[in-house]
Amino acid sequence: MDAIVGAIGLTEADTRSHTADGDHERFAHYAPKDEIMQALVEGIPIVALCGKVWVPHRDPSKYPVCPTCEEIFGALND
Repeated sequence: MDAIVGAIGLTEADTRSHTADGDHERFAHYAPKDEIMQALVEGIPIVALCGKVWVPHRDPSKYPVCPTCEEIFGALND
């Protein structure tokens, strides 16, 4: 899977446990590279590997990577 890290922005919906206390706004998430590029250009929401829906628009290097995304990405590359 070809993915890059994109920073979080607007939250549409997420039911994962790591977002229950607002932590979803503190992570950079993994998503398919082509979807991140399209979202950056068009400003549309995308879905991260962890299920987080957001519009990427912040610098992902300023945030730690979402542990759920990192775990899923690692499992996909094993």
